[in-house]
Amino acid sequence: MKIRFRAAQCYCRINIFSSIAIIFLLFTLSCSISSIATIRQDSSLTTVSQDEKPRLLVLTDIGGDPDDQQSLIRLMLYANEFDIEGIIATASGTPGELKEAVVKPELIREIIQAYGQVQPNLLKHHPDYPLAQHLLGLVKIGNPQRGLSHIGEGHDTEGSDWIIEATDREDSRPLNIVIWGGQSDLAQALWKVKNTRRPKQYQEFVARLRIYDIMDQDGIYSWIAEQFPDLFYILNRAPEGQDKRNAVFRGMYLGGDESLTSQAWITTHIKEDHGPLGALYPIKTWTAPNPHGVLKEGDTPSWFYFLPTGLSNPEEPGYGSWGGRFASGDTHFVDAVDQVEDKKSARATVWRWRPHYQNDFSARMDWCVQSYAQANHPPKVLFNSDTTSSVVHLEASPGDKLPLSAVGSIDPDQDDLTYQWTVYPEAGTYTGRLSIENDTFPNAYFIVPEADESATIHVVLTATDEGSPKLSRYRRIVVTVNN
Repeated sequence: MKIRFRAAQCYCRINIFSSIAIIFLLFTLSCSISSIATIRQDSSLTTVSQDEKPRLLVLTDIGGDPDDQQSLIRLMLYANEFDIEGIIATASGTPGELKEAVVKPELIREIIQAYGQVQPNLLKHHPDYPLAQHLLGLVKIGNPQRGLSHIGEGHDTEGSDWIIEATDREDSRPLNIVIWGGQSDLAQALWKVKNTRRPKQYQEFVARLRIYDIMDQDGIYSWIAEQFPDLFYILNRAPEGQDKRNAVFRGMYLGGDESLTSQAWITTHIKEDHGPLGALYPIKTWTAPNPHGVLKEGDTPSWFYFLPTGLSNPEEPGYGSWGGRFASGDTHFVDAVDQVEDKKSARATVWRWRPHYQNDFSARMDWCVQSYAQANHPPKVLFNSDTTSSVVHLEASPGDKLPLSAVGSIDPDQDDLTYQWTVYPEAGTYTGRLSIENDTFPNAYFIVPEADESATIHVVLTATDEGSPKLSRYRRIVVTVNN
């Protein structure tokens, strides 16, 4: 206002040509100020190159347990974080409840269409949200039948063909396939490639894939393990002979603070006053009634595993993330166990992060209806001034004072940040106790302990903003101790 007032005073004293120049200058200055404000607002939410995003292809038995709809609604809010390459409707329902051979792609389309209604508002918060029309073109139909008897010659489907086409696409990134229902369409694609291509071509095909399977619903994992032992495959399922509720993915809704899965929480943060996408969120699933909650989302950990939050490296299942933590099994990766306070279970590898991922869910639902200024956005976390989102690897010797710095971490909403440096003992190989000094400050350190040759220590930096809801992002530092 002061600039324009003074310019107006000068206007009376100069000729018409100078006045035109001043008007042009003022217009340019006004646009520049507006641009600076916009850049500041969006500084941590700039577009990400498509070839830097994780590729994601979903197989879902949507139409059975409504928790698939729950997981898909949440995934739509993170469509900006992935390069989604397919959503395949597979045999609807689990084998025990299967009444008829059917797939229900219409339920996928219903959710995408609701997403399309809020996508323009989501773009105010991040420029990478794809058009609903693009996502609708990725909906494919899989096999309505289940099991080995429906794999082999004559059993190709639109879904299995699409898996082959997506995997063959020229791309340096792996194709991450998450299985929410049965694996039959994946198994058909693998069978076809193995039986129609030369061994080297088949091996190259398999090397491009990363599979995360919830529960082996088609009951054919043993065949897959035998036929495709070199396939990167995470089997999220309780060990044989254990209660099936002990699986890693059950930590999405069992254990920890279950008030964050309650109907009251869902109603307040998801279903009401958050637009048509949130309104579709089902509040009943096939799971036996939980005294505290209605959220199940048993399939969400599969894509959480590949979500870039700075916490994990998807090539290392033992690191742990919102999608759980896994250990090497006989052929592939199987559920691992964490201890959080006095609780020790596979489920804890997921529920330990629930306050963070539920706050994130709530914030993104706000993005559906609120302006940028009204909503909250996650911080950008730096470690030793490094801005990459990958895991940092360091080497140190016993007795070294290892500095840890989060200085330079920023919040796009200019909220204050709090910091927490913690050791993730199960992710590393060092088995002793380790204390981090100044563990709630941006600058911290620890003294590298005596350890076995090449022992690893995993340090996780969590930065949380003071917005509403509070949002967290991470950096992981893997320290190798050199004796």
